Amino acid sequence: MPQQTIVVVVVVCVVLVVVVIVIAVVLVAVVVVIVVAAAIVIIVVVVVVLFVVVVVVIVVAVVVIVIV
Repeated sequence: MPQQTIVVVVVVCVVLVVVVIVIAVVLVAVVVVIVVAAAIVIIVVVVVVLFVVVVVVIVVAVVVIVIV
């Protein structure tokens, strides 16, 4: 009986360790995905803002040239 108990305890410990490792890996993966998505969104926003600024500057320059 003691041997069986030891085996059960070892199996339970191994299962718990595996579960904890899996949860940790999943959490890390989720965090990485969120960070990558946030970085992509920030890059897209910056590019769009720069594009809009450039377009506005060009339009203003054209208008000024036409008026002058």
